[in-house]
Amino acid sequence: MLYDWLQHIDFAYPWVFSLLLLLPLMIYWYITRQAKQQGTVVVSSVAFIKQTSSWKKTFRHALLVFRLLAVGSLIIALARPQTRNDEELKMGEGIDIVLCLDVSGSMAAQDLLPNRLEASKALAADFVDLRPTDRIGVVIFSGESFTLVPLTTDKSILKSQIFNIQRGLLEDGTAIGDGLGVSVDRLKSSPAKTKIIILLTDGENQGGLIGPLVGKDMAKAHNIRVYSIGVGTDGYAPVPVPDGMGGAVMRQQKVNIDEKLLRLIAEETGGLYFRARDNESLKNIYREIDKLEKSKIEVTTLKRYTERYFPFALAAAVLLLLEMILRYTLFKKFP
Repeated sequence: MLYDWLQHIDFAYPWVFSLLLLLPLMIYWYITRQAKQQGTVVVSSVAFIKQTSSWKKTFRHALLVFRLLAVGSLIIALARPQTRNDEELKMGEGIDIVLCLDVSGSMAAQDLLPNRLEASKALAADFVDLRPTDRIGVVIFSGESFTLVPLTTDKSILKSQIFNIQRGLLEDGTAIGDGLGVSVDRLKSSPAKTKIIILLTDGENQGGLIGPLVGKDMAKAHNIRVYSIGVGTDGYAPVPVPDGMGGAVMRQQKVNIDEKLLRLIAEETGGLYFRARDNESLKNIYREIDKLEKSKIEVTTLKRYTERYFPFALAAAVLLLLEMILRYTLFKKFP
């Protein structure tokens, strides 16, 4: 308990603790004084003297203990113990970001663990934590597209909605153009100087009302950078397929990612294309994007102190008062 208390305590005047050297000097002075006050009588025999004992003799050093504790408490009080509360105020120029996530059926493939969609959700939530001052929105797409979360700085809502994403919420397909179009629509009126879309998909464009090249041109027109991520291993990936009896069987499915299209979208909007073949590479991609798109943040730290000397000052006063009362009452010496 004392260790935990000390972990959260600062002292305004730590040099005052050098006065603790007075305590051993007080003990030395007390022992020396007691020795001088001892009287000696030479007798031929002490057999007639009975061994006597009293409570005064037992507790004769109590006054010294009270005084030592009082002085120790007073020294601690003079050192001004304080608890410190640090408060950080973060201000700066943030970036507006839309996470555009593929939720099509193929995102159930298990070349990433536990599958592509769950891995993408977890690492997108981690990315949200890396951006404390940015506004972030979430758009999901498969055969159609939908704004899941508008631009917001509320990280708890963002992460909650990201973790609640499920396959089957939208018509199946891979409407990359629709995902881009809805993402651009969320960013085009933003006053932020920097606006980016992180487009994550595992397939080729299928369906939708807006072509991917049209979506790319929309992003260019509004000065929005697109970082595109192709998710999936090389060759084939295991995908759970319904077996018709309420269960699922694993089948190998060819990985078809239109890397040429994703690279074109990224390059023409000023972004970059990445390939995530496993969980670790996807994690590194989000870290790389975080490094590339740095927000201007000013952090002001406010330190608030609460004084904690009063209990020690009170203890010193009580102990000194108690020592004085006992000295002139129960322990009073008569000449």
